[in-house]
Amino acid sequence: MDETIEWLRERPYYDGQIAAHRTRPGRAGETRDVALESRLESALADRGIEALYRHQAAAVEAVRGGANAVVATPTASGKSLTYTVPAFERAMDHGGRTLYVAPQVALINDQHETLSGLARDLGFGSRVSVERYTGRLDRTDKEAVRDRRPTVLLVTPDMLHYALLPHAYRLWDWFFKGLETVVLDEVHEYRGVFGSHVSLVVRRLRRVCERYDSDPDFVCCSATIGNPVEHAASVTGEPESSFRLVDEDASATGPTHWVLWNPPEYENPAAGASGRRTSSHTETKRLFADLVSKGYQTLTFTRARQAAERYAMESADELRERGRGDLAPDVTAYQAALDRDRRSEIEDGLRDGEIPGVWSTNALELGVDIGGLDAVLLDGYPGTRMAAFQQAGRAGRGEDPALVGLVAGEDQLDQYLMSDPDELFDGDPERAVVNPANDELMPDHVRSAARETWLEPADERFFGEEFSDLVAGLEDAGELERRTTAEGVRWTYDGGGSPQHETSLRTIDDREVNLLDRRNGETVATLPFGDALTDAHPGAIYYHQGQAYEVVELDLDAGVAELTPTWADYYTKVLHEKAITVEADRREKRLSTREDVPVRLADVTMRKQITGFERRDGTTGDALARESLDLPELSLSTTALYFTVPADVEAEVRERGDFPGAIHAAEHGLISLFPLELLCDRGDIGGLSTPRHPHTDQSTIFVYDGYPGGVGLVREGYETVESLLSTTAEMIGGCDCDSTGGCPACVQSPHCGNANEPLDAERAEYLLGALTEPDAT
Repeated sequence: MDETIEWLRERPYYDGQIAAHRTRPGRAGETRDVALESRLESALADRGIEALYRHQAAAVEAVRGGANAVVATPTASGKSLTYTVPAFERAMDHGGRTLYVAPQVALINDQHETLSGLARDLGFGSRVSVERYTGRLDRTDKEAVRDRRPTVLLVTPDMLHYALLPHAYRLWDWFFKGLETVVLDEVHEYRGVFGSHVSLVVRRLRRVCERYDSDPDFVCCSATIGNPVEHAASVTGEPESSFRLVDEDASATGPTHWVLWNPPEYENPAAGASGRRTSSHTETKRLFADLVSKGYQTLTFTRARQAAERYAMESADELRERGRGDLAPDVTAYQAALDRDRRSEIEDGLRDGEIPGVWSTNALELGVDIGGLDAVLLDGYPGTRMAAFQQAGRAGRGEDPALVGLVAGEDQLDQYLMSDPDELFDGDPERAVVNPANDELMPDHVRSAARETWLEPADERFFGEEFSDLVAGLEDAGELERRTTAEGVRWTYDGGGSPQHETSLRTIDDREVNLLDRRNGETVATLPFGDALTDAHPGAIYYHQGQAYEVVELDLDAGVAELTPTWADYYTKVLHEKAITVEADRREKRLSTREDVPVRLADVTMRKQITGFERRDGTTGDALARESLDLPELSLSTTALYFTVPADVEAEVRERGDFPGAIHAAEHGLISLFPLELLCDRGDIGGLSTPRHPHTDQSTIFVYDGYPGGVGLVREGYETVESLLSTTAEMIGGCDCDSTGGCPACVQSPHCGNANEPLDAERAEYLLGALTEPDAT
C-alpha cells in the first residue's frame, strides 16, 4: 500500500492533495475458551471458527447470565456470533425463541443465509429453525413461516410493527410465549425519527411479552458510538444498569492505510485565498479510476443516491477514456431505491470479484456480507466519525493491508478534520439520540398498543409521564373506550381501521410522490412529499441508474412527477424562505460568560416556502441561472434552542460591518458543528437568524430540530451550548479565506435557502467571541 500511495503522488494531477497519511496497525486476534454445545462447536469449526474472540466470549457469557448486552465494536469484528451462540443454545436446549430485528431487508436476507446454513449443519433434531418474515413474502409464504414455528425469526422493525404485534394474540402467541432473546442489530441506526419510532415499537413489544409472562434479554449490536449503553436503554426502555457493555475489539485485522486527501484550492491570484477547492467528486472519480485500473476492487461511498448514480456513470466514462472499456460495464451504483434483485446482483458481484468498483450511498455501510475489498473511498466526510469508520471497515481481506481514502469536501467539517486529523482519529465518538417522548409520534403508538391489547394505568412505565394525559385526550376524541374491570380501569381501541398500518416508521409525513418516466409510464423512484418538493420540482435534474432526467411536470394532488431523459451538464438546488413562531418556552439558562444572554429550549413552528431554484455548473458548482417556483408551504412543529444578541454586542458588530451577515454566518457555523458530538447530518438541523424577532423583540438566532416534534438533537445541543458557541468561533477564526462572506470551509452552507447571502465571517467570529469570551473582544 505504501507503494500505491507513492504511485498516486506521481499521478499527473497530483498537487499536494495528501494532507495526512496514517497507518492503523493490524493485530492478531485474541481468543478465549468458551464451552459450547458439541454440535454447535463442530458446525462453527467447519466454518473456520475454532475459538471465540475475547469480546465475543464476554458477550455470550453476559447473555447466558441473563443480562442485556451492548456489543459496540467495529465492522467485521464478528458481532453476529455474540447473539447466534446464545440464540442457538436456547433453541437446542428447550426451544427458546429469538427475535432478530435489523433496519434493512438486505441485512435480514444476509443473516438468513448465514444462520440457516449454520442451523442445517447442526443436524436433525437440533430444534433450531431460522425464518425471515418480510414484506416481500406473499401471503402463502407468510402463512408457511407461521406454520413452521421457527425458533429464530428475522424481521425489520416495520414488520414487527405492521405484522407481528397487531396479531400477537391470534397468530403469534406461540412465538411471544417462548421469546427469550431479542437482537437489535445495528442499533446505532435507530436514531432520529426512525429510531424514535422504533423505541416506541420496542416498548409495545415489551408490553406484549409481559402479558405472556416472557421477559426476553436484549442483545444490541452497535458501531462505536459515544453512549452505547445510554442509547440501547433509550431504544429498549430497559434500565441502563441492566446492560453489560462489550466494546473492546479483539478480532484479527490487517493494517489499514488512511489517506486524507484535500483537493487543491482554486488558483485565483487576483482574489487571494478564497477557501474554494476543486470538487471532491472530481478528485474521488480520478482516484476511483486509478485504483480500479490498477486492479484494486474499490467501493466509494457518497452522500446521496443521485450522486451515486451520476458518479458511477461518469466513472465508467473515465475508464473508457483511459482505454479500460473492459472494466467500465461492471462499474455500477448501489442505493436503497434499487429493487431487491439488482441489489443482490451487486452484492454477489462484490463478493465473487466480478464487479471491480461500486459507488454507493450508506446502504452498503451496514453489515451485509460483500466480502473484503482492497480499497474504500469516502467522497466527502460522511458526517460522523462513526460512519467514516463503519464505511472504512469494508476494506480489508483478512489480515491483508487495505487502503481508505477520505476525499474532503469544501465544507466546515471536512476542512476542520483536514486541518486537525487527530480530531478524526483520536476524537471522542459521537452520541446517538432518540426521543421516544416525541408528542408527534406517541399518539399513533399508544393507539396501536391499545389495539394490540388493552391499556392500563401502569402502562405509564412504558410510555412515560405524559401517558395519562394522552390517554384522556384519545378517550375524549372517541378513539379509546374506558372500561371498568375487577382489576381496575382499562382502555380498548375504539377507532376505525388499523393504527399500525396508518403509521410509517420511516417518516412522519406519509405522503409520497411517484417519479414516472414519461416515455413509458414506469416508476423510476418514489420520494416522500417533502423530498419531492426539493428533488422533483419542475425543472429539477434527477439522476437514476446511469441516466439523468429533467422533471417536466409535478402534480402534487395526484402524487406524480413526470420525467424525461436529458443530457444536462448542470444540477439544480432549491431556494427558500423561512419564519419561526415560538409556541412555548420549555427551559431557560444563562450563559456563564454573559448573564444577560438567556438561552432557551422551546416548542416552535417553522414555516418554509420554496421560492425557486438555481441551475449550477456540474463541475464548479457556480450558479448559472435562477427560476421561480410556486409550491405549497411546508410547516414543521419541532424543538429549537435560541438566544438573543445583547444590545452592546449588536451595536459593536454593526459599527464593524454587516450585522445580518454576522448572525447568519454564526447560525451556519453552529449548525455545521452539531455532527461533531451527535450522530446526525447537518441537514437534520435547521436554523434562522433575524435582526428582530417578535417573540424576543431582539436580534435572535434559532437552531431547530429538522423533524416534527424533535428527535432530541437540539435538546442535546442546548445542554452543551457554551462549548458549541466557542468551538464555532474557533472554527470560523481558524479559516484562512480572505472573503468577508466566508467560504464553504467556515460559514457557507450547501443547505442555505438564501444562496448564502448575506454572510460576514469576520463579524460572526467577533459576535461569538463576545458571547463566550467577552474579555477577549
